[in-house]
Amino acid sequence: MVSMSCPDLLSLSSAELPDLTDLDRPVRPLPRVVTSPALMSGPGWDPYIDSDSDSSTPVTRKRNIIVANFLPLNSSKDPVTGKWTFTLDEDSLLVQLTYGFSDDTETVYVGSLKADIDPIDQEYISQVLFKEHRCIPTFLPPEVHKKYYHGFCKQFLWPLFHYMLPICLEKGELYDRSLFQAYVSANKIFSDKVMEGINSDDDFVWVHDYHLMLVPTFLRKRLNRVKLGFFLHSPFPSSEIYRTLPVREEILKALLNADLIGFQTFDYARHFLSCCSRMLGLEYQSKRGYIGIEYFGRTVSIKILSVGVHVGRLEAVLKLPSTVSKIEEIGERFKDRILIVGIDDMDIFKGISLKLLGFELLLEKNLKLRGKVVLVQIVNPPRSMGKDVHEARKEAVLVAERINSIYGSLGYNPVVLIEDPIPFYEKIAYYASAEYCIVNAVRDGMNLVPYEYIICRHGVSEENPKPDLSHTSTLIVSEFVGCSPSLSGAFRVNPWSVDDVADALCRAIELPMSEKQLRHEKHYKYVSSHHVAYWAQSFMQDLQRACKDHYNRRCWSIGFGLGFRVVALSPGFRKLSLDPVASVYKRSARRAIFLDYDGTIVPESSISKVPGKDVIAILNSLCADPKNTVFIVSGRGRECLSEWFSSCEGIGIAAEHGYFVRWRRSAEWLTMGAAMGSEWRKISEPIMQVYTETTDGSFIEPKESALVWHHQFADHDFGSCQAKELLSHLESVLVNEPVVVKRGHNIVEVKPQGVSKGLVVEKLIETLVESGESPDFLMCIGDDRSDEEMFESISKATSSSLFTNPPEIFACAVGQKPSKAKYYVDDTSEVIKLLKGLSSLSSRKESMPRAHVSFKLPLEVVDY
Repeated sequence: MVSMSCPDLLSLSSAELPDLTDLDRPVRPLPRVVTSPALMSGPGWDPYIDSDSDSSTPVTRKRNIIVANFLPLNSSKDPVTGKWTFTLDEDSLLVQLTYGFSDDTETVYVGSLKADIDPIDQEYISQVLFKEHRCIPTFLPPEVHKKYYHGFCKQFLWPLFHYMLPICLEKGELYDRSLFQAYVSANKIFSDKVMEGINSDDDFVWVHDYHLMLVPTFLRKRLNRVKLGFFLHSPFPSSEIYRTLPVREEILKALLNADLIGFQTFDYARHFLSCCSRMLGLEYQSKRGYIGIEYFGRTVSIKILSVGVHVGRLEAVLKLPSTVSKIEEIGERFKDRILIVGIDDMDIFKGISLKLLGFELLLEKNLKLRGKVVLVQIVNPPRSMGKDVHEARKEAVLVAERINSIYGSLGYNPVVLIEDPIPFYEKIAYYASAEYCIVNAVRDGMNLVPYEYIICRHGVSEENPKPDLSHTSTLIVSEFVGCSPSLSGAFRVNPWSVDDVADALCRAIELPMSEKQLRHEKHYKYVSSHHVAYWAQSFMQDLQRACKDHYNRRCWSIGFGLGFRVVALSPGFRKLSLDPVASVYKRSARRAIFLDYDGTIVPESSISKVPGKDVIAILNSLCADPKNTVFIVSGRGRECLSEWFSSCEGIGIAAEHGYFVRWRRSAEWLTMGAAMGSEWRKISEPIMQVYTETTDGSFIEPKESALVWHHQFADHDFGSCQAKELLSHLESVLVNEPVVVKRGHNIVEVKPQGVSKGLVVEKLIETLVESGESPDFLMCIGDDRSDEEMFESISKATSSSLFTNPPEIFACAVGQKPSKAKYYVDDTSEVIKLLKGLSSLSSRKESMPRAHVSFKLPLEVVDY
């Protein structure tokens, strides 16, 4: 084990910032660091105790590992000595979110540096960064970084997640497999570095944004019970957009390896849930206010909460002498002018040109505003260069120059375009000075500009009256940015409508002062309470809740590559092999075997549902043993089951979930319960027909005892909506009929009351006991929800007073999944292999006739 320890040398205050008690945190001792990725804990192992030290001395604490594309560091290199200097970037969201963590939690960062470090110096720099800043840098090979960040992330994922499809080759690039391979490689490198930072199973990992969507898979593969959260800061597109991604399923499955997935708005979460439902067939539901997706026995929680700003940091910058001086300078420069501010990155989605066009239309329509209103547009440097960025900049400059040439005059330019990088305090000064702020992005994940503007316009505390600001902030916000839903007092606009933008600007300027103040107070109350620390604290609390059952289940790792997933099962759930079953099978005197059909002895994917000759031979061999009672328990109709098993004399059949029962081929069909009238069918079928006609892809399956409406081939969302409505409709009209209406997987079914696989198996077992053929060996195998009822019934029957000596039970599910069964087999081939092994142990005598066997309760004989 490799370990490092050092004193905390990090100072959180910068040269210019005053000593702020609300921003300073107590110095924390640094723990022992385990860099080995092997984290298997044995009995008695305490991750908080160092075996080499006194047992009473704690040497490690819970650790939060923050993973992002870039580390929150500012770097500079001395041109003379070549020495690197790194300082923590207090304006970084990754630093500010730590104020939502408890004081006894250590924070470690994993990410890349925004500097080119010579490979020779990388190891030394890594040690320095961890020692001084608790940062673990990931050094990507230059070619990998180029393809990963500038290629797949910025050229492909970023436009797609902002709803932009590469329809024209001149405007976008087609999918390139090599770029995705670089994305996979980069995510793998990030994951390896995260493993170096994990101290114990109590550590939490929080991965940020679309650059690292594959990290959950790599971490889960290395550590099944890793406590892992992911937050997407960008939009998540609708399923129609997302499913154009060639690696769509790989990314979805990777994200689902997290315990908690966070989104800025409900729309983005809704799109993600829809993609999981449509492409992976997963179900989700809300329980007590929390949305969860069921994924192979695990519940992946969904978090919806937008990011906030660090109020204390903004107020601290407002107090700086340089900020106060800049505010006075701006006030003097734009004296007697109406000042509007806009701060955006230079990219194609920020809508800078559309904003300028709306401002131009405002001047065109309102003569009284000419010469009075000024739009200061601050442009942040682009995060990635490309043809589209150059075109967006060129277009914005041309529009600004045209506006100034038409409506400008000596000493007055309506548009002030600031393209050179300016320090943060200058932006704060413009926020504080502007009466209005406009954010006109055509698509944006969150955009914290409005939040920062609101805090700056509110000013500093009353004890320090400078700068003297009125408490008003008027916002014009695009309805396509993530912060829009939380700003109900803003003027929401469609950025594509230039008229809409111009009208909103005009109405904002004409707004009475009293209403401006009311809108500001409403916004300030929300922004000041939903700050960045609140967001981080809320996310970590939900992550803890999502991980609370990690050690209550057994985890099975299945799948290869990006298809890897963890199946979480109950501790007693284990694979069923022939040897233990055979041992009990050989010494038992009476046996009952219940088998589902579709998905159990015949694969669901099989086009032909007719059982093969090998299956028939195995079943005949089992039935030939006089100790055995073998039943096929299926939802299929009795007609097809009778035809398929016509060569099996001794096999019993429970058709249509047990409504029709036959003990052997020569026996008569019996019904479970009283005879059913046809009134319920006359009511149900016309209603189902209406829903079938209005739901493309749906159909009705008529059975002798039931009616089933299928919608698996309909649009998923519409089909589910229609199924819910049909369920409610049928329940209301059939309330007085002896039937029940149930909704299953892609179906709505109307069937007689008291009919299920569980009930019929229970009746069959009771009948065998009453007939003196009480089984001491019970086997039940099935693959779907209806078979879970069989497993439950067998468990109840054997625990009741029905048996003098409880039998040995082998309830077995097909597939590793959450089940009431205690055993599983992987697929139908293993079911056949298991049955074949048991048949080889059976005696070769003719089975005993069971014509005398009947149900304990009276049943109706049905002609067939």
